[in-house]
Amino acid sequence: MTRIALGSVSVQLGPTLALDGVGGEVASGEWVALIGPNGAGKSTLLRAIAGLVRYSGSIELAGDEVSGLPRREVARRLAFVPQAPLLPIGMRVDEYVLLGRTAHLGPFGYEGQADLEAAGRALARLDLGALSRRRLQTLSGGEQQRAVLARALVQEAPLLLLDEPTTSLDIGRQQQALELVAALREQRELTVVSAMHDITLAAQYADRIVVLARARVVADGRPDEIATPELVAEHYGAEVRVVGEGASLAVIPVRRA
Repeated sequence: MTRIALGSVSVQLGPTLALDGVGGEVASGEWVALIGPNGAGKSTLLRAIAGLVRYSGSIELAGDEVSGLPRREVARRLAFVPQAPLLPIGMRVDEYVLLGRTAHLGPFGYEGQADLEAAGRALARLDLGALSRRRLQTLSGGEQQRAVLARALVQEAPLLLLDEPTTSLDIGRQQQALELVAALREQRELTVVSAMHDITLAAQYADRIVVLARARVVADGRPDEIATPELVAEHYGAEVRVVGEGASLAVIPVRRA
């Protein structure tokens, strides 16, 4: 089943053409990583899929045009973790995470036991239990990022959009977060599209990598096809070497003399 279908998607942000005729598909249960230099259009593409920016062309979620879906229905179909989320001042972590259940609430808008249990599971999975009564503004950047991811997971949507999900996380928390997403894929056929700066992490976790540059798709393939010194040099202007393969593949910068 095709979870996302893109047809010649373009986005104009003021004077800037942020996306220019982007097309492609993401299958149900697939993890696709978006990589590319700064300003390539990765975040804009995620926001377009989430229905948060106006676009031309077509973006279908399980066969339905996203621009024609009510926001509540979009929230049932996808969860979006932005790169720089707005966090309500004064709100506790557990209250914030519970907001992810909004799309599932009944007509009176009250959380039930199932909602509370779902929030509790998300807090536990991201080691936020001890921080659940803390105010969001008292958390470190990494702790806030984990709270945002927990809120997205508690939506239990079949599609997860991640914009730089490991920003502000130390190496241990990076691994923890990505392993959790990988485990959820196996448990409930979660489809994942993630914008990532770290090519090594993208290659180790994603099934497929799409490279954006100058607002267009310039490469699309398996991690071992994309994570090459030649492609990195062409689109990033960096000299690297690639070691290992599969889940152990690593892209290592080479110091220039």
